[in-house]
Amino acid sequence: MSEAQLVLDQVEMAYGQKVVLRHLSFTLAAGEIGCLLGPSGCGKTTALRAIAGFESIQAGCIRLNDDEIASLQQQWPAQLRGIGMVFQDYALFPHLTVAGNVGFGLQGLDRRNHRAKVMELLEVVGLAGHADDYTHVLSGGQQQRVALARALAPSPRLLLLDEPFSNLDVELRERLSQEVRDILKARGMTALLVTHDQHEAFALADRIGVMEGGQLRQWDSAYALYHEPADRFVADFVGEGAFLPATVIAPGELEFELGRRACPSTVESLPGQAVQVLLRPDDILHDDDSTLKARVVKKAFRGAQFLYTLALPSGATLLSLVPSHHDHAIGESIGIRLEIDHLIAFS
Repeated sequence: MSEAQLVLDQVEMAYGQKVVLRHLSFTLAAGEIGCLLGPSGCGKTTALRAIAGFESIQAGCIRLNDDEIASLQQQWPAQLRGIGMVFQDYALFPHLTVAGNVGFGLQGLDRRNHRAKVMELLEVVGLAGHADDYTHVLSGGQQQRVALARALAPSPRLLLLDEPFSNLDVELRERLSQEVRDILKARGMTALLVTHDQHEAFALADRIGVMEGGQLRQWDSAYALYHEPADRFVADFVGEGAFLPATVIAPGELEFELGRRACPSTVESLPGQAVQVLLRPDDILHDDDSTLKARVVKKAFRGAQFLYTLALPSGATLLSLVPSHHDHAIGESIGIRLEIDHLIAFS
């Protein structure tokens, strides 16, 4: 495990009476890409601004390597923190060329080395042929790469990205997310982004923190957030699924409409206890031979798969991903079976 690069320890912030960050704590190791994920107003951008030095924290501390860059006692100026930033609107200089934008923050280099550094970065982000273009003639994706190259130019200790792909269309967003991850990993860059888009978070980040109401609900891998959510909010926010009512019928065992299963550790195993079981679309498999039937009430074509909304005899609904050559009509009953590796349930 690499030495911890970024540490937030019990950070708190408020604007007047409105608390925006509550006991925010997490660690991002050197070379890791982290993400703060959550709905609008959850505090994720405020956290990013506090790390960058644009906002002062009111409790706790922020450390970068061995330097305490923010606490109640001291606040390092933003320009001394060694942090690069990619803004949501890119904030490019329209009067400068692509090369001029990328080289803007480079200090102390002679002209030849300055140009060489700029061209090296443009090569990294795939814009070597656009050095002398002005930014207004570039596409949104190309402008985003210019902003990334400019942020990387001074070799920052940490890179922050504020909703970096929100102005791009979905297809370009997904492709650039992977490209940016590859660039950051190739350079060993420690980075933290904020987004409300879980697909973006999954594509880019090694560690993801789900935030709500200024609090960090879970800081974990994408796999753990999806399969082992810490609470109901994380389970609802990450991925898709449907909750079904269940009852604990014996110590360590619960029962719901689709059968009996062992209780997960998130549930108090008290007989008679009412719980909610979360079923993901990949937990429900289409099986023509199954005696368990469900009725198709909605369908969404996703190319290789359909996402079916299925009604059980009780009227409860669940979701199922089915290969798209199984094209069933609305109202048709189909056979299903459970295949659950990680049962998720909450009291």
